Amino acid sequence: MAIKTLRATGEMGAGMTIEIMCGEHKVYMDQPKNAGGADRGPAPPELILAAYAGCVGSLGRIIAFQEKIDLRGMSFDVEADYDPDCLLGRETTARAGFQEVRLKVKIDADLDDADKQAFLEKIEKRCPVADNLINSTKVVAVLDK
Repeated sequence: MAIKTLRATGEMGAGMTIEIMCGEHKVYMDQPKNAGGADRGPAPPELILAAYAGCVGSLGRIIAFQEKIDLRGMSFDVEADYDPDCLLGRETTARAGFQEVRLKVKIDADLDDADKQAFLEKIEKRCPVADNLINSTKVVAVLDK
């Protein structure tokens, strides 16, 4: 199968707001009011957690369809720890990214716990967002003139 390229484009809006186009969808990212933002949207790291939950849910539906599992629903709780000192430019030895990401999933389907765990493992194996969180991905940033 051919490689597919995804694209997001954006620019700074008023204040701390960032406006990004993902396909035909506009996404607003912002900072909380106590951090100088207008709280028009989630902060960028929060969107990573949302993307992870969304990817797990989407793949849950796909795999359930492929395996003829009556998946009535799934719910997600994703949290991650990070040290904000790096992004704020303070002296720190911590990395800027998440130190740990934790996902809790409830699966509403006629599967026992072992089968639900196996189902979740299939989802995790196929989830591109999880793959990017788990593995190093080459990032190339260039100045556009």
